[in-house]
Amino acid sequence: MPFRNVISTLNADGTEVMGPGVLLYHHPSNDIQNGTLLTVESNHFCILKSRGAILNVYETGQFPVETPQRAIIGGIQQAFYGGNSPWQYEAIYISRAKSVLSAKGVAFSKEMAELAYMVDYYVHVDTTDDAVKLVQHMPFAGHALTGDDLNAYAAPVVEQAINQIVQVTPLEQVNEHIHELTEQVHQNLQEFLLIYGITLNQVKVLVSPNDARMKQLISLRAFGLSELDAVRYYTAILMAEQGLISAPNMAVGAPFAIGGTPILPAAMVGSTPKA
Repeated sequence: MPFRNVISTLNADGTEVMGPGVLLYHHPSNDIQNGTLLTVESNHFCILKSRGAILNVYETGQFPVETPQRAIIGGIQQAFYGGNSPWQYEAIYISRAKSVLSAKGVAFSKEMAELAYMVDYYVHVDTTDDAVKLVQHMPFAGHALTGDDLNAYAAPVVEQAINQIVQVTPLEQVNEHIHELTEQVHQNLQEFLLIYGITLNQVKVLVSPNDARMKQLISLRAFGLSELDAVRYYTAILMAEQGLISAPNMAVGAPFAIGGTPILPAAMVGSTPKA
């Protein structure tokens, strides 16, 4: 029996539709019938549906579509659609390749200091059963499900996992808990993604102060400076950037004088003023 047409994930110019960031692709053809040849690449699954029901799941290879034909249905097709019933059969391709997605957001430490977090997580669809779960449970618009679409579902789970730990942790101790944060995100995210047949491979978590000033102060504290000294050195850096010659005095907490007249009282730099 001659093949009527060939269904694949390749464009007319040979380029691949399912590039990075495309997890699922609904083939736009509406004339899949008996004899149609489905081509499935080595990093894809393909699901054949008919009026909402899953008929078959294909792995790598080329497969002729064998669909049940009924005389009455065939007559209706011929009479109303010229032999082609639109959307009678659908081919849905699912990527088996590992994809990397990113979730970003803001959390607050125990002192309500604003922190920015970025989570990179790697996912893939492992088996034909998982491919069926993805098609059955994950809604998508148009003809594709992208990484951004999936991330719209996963991002709130990541945010909740981050806040479970960050909100009860002092700002300076947050990075000491980065391993605990990574495990918490991995556990919560894996439980959520399994519903959709998606396997979570790896998670990377980065948390940092969302305010540039706070980042610099914490960096200075990392050198062993006290809180007061860190503020003084930070102020001295800003003064030096403006070309103020009194910046070194600010750094060491000493008054600045011109002609013996103090310009910057010692009390303003944290020293105890003399009576």
